[in-house]
Amino acid sequence: MQGGGADGGWDSLAATFDAQPDHGLSDPVVRAAWSGLLLGHLMPSPARVADLGCGTGSLSVLLAEQGFRVIGLDSSPAMIGAARAKAAGLGVDVALCLGDASKPPFAPGSFDAVLCRHLLWALADPLGVLRRWVELLRPGGRLLLVEGRWWTGGGIPAAEAARMLAQLGREARMVRLEDPRLWGSPIQDERYLLVSPPG
Repeated sequence: MQGGGADGGWDSLAATFDAQPDHGLSDPVVRAAWSGLLLGHLMPSPARVADLGCGTGSLSVLLAEQGFRVIGLDSSPAMIGAARAKAAGLGVDVALCLGDASKPPFAPGSFDAVLCRHLLWALADPLGVLRRWVELLRPGGRLLLVEGRWWTGGGIPAAEAARMLAQLGREARMVRLEDPRLWGSPIQDERYLLVSPPG
């Protein structure tokens, strides 16, 4: 779940990354919560979806199981390896590739939806990155950003992310992600989904 050209140390975390309920989605309750959230804001399958900073591929696989045509991108070889093993183990067809999520190697207008979870806040030029992500969308396509402002002080407030989208001429609807079923436990920070354009 990172965007830089180097893996940024994420390779060393790949083996244990899925231990967090919202990372591995192995808990059926957490998995169902994420499925309901995403399906409620995406267009119908078989829409083409880019999962940028896909990590171990849990969301990519989840969407592919629902019939979406998914491409997952991550800069960590170990994360991509884990994602490929996960997809193969479940017999799910997901295209997974190594690359920089802040500069996706895809043609403009290639996707019906671009999904990114917990990455934008960590990038050096979030406005420039958002511009590149929006350019990947086909007319009428949707950008889904799962982000937060963490109790530790990191992250990006929803209002700030929405302002950046407004600078790009994009409207957005904010959905608060306070349901503990999404995370496997109660949370104490701001977590949200921005959907642009609003579904």
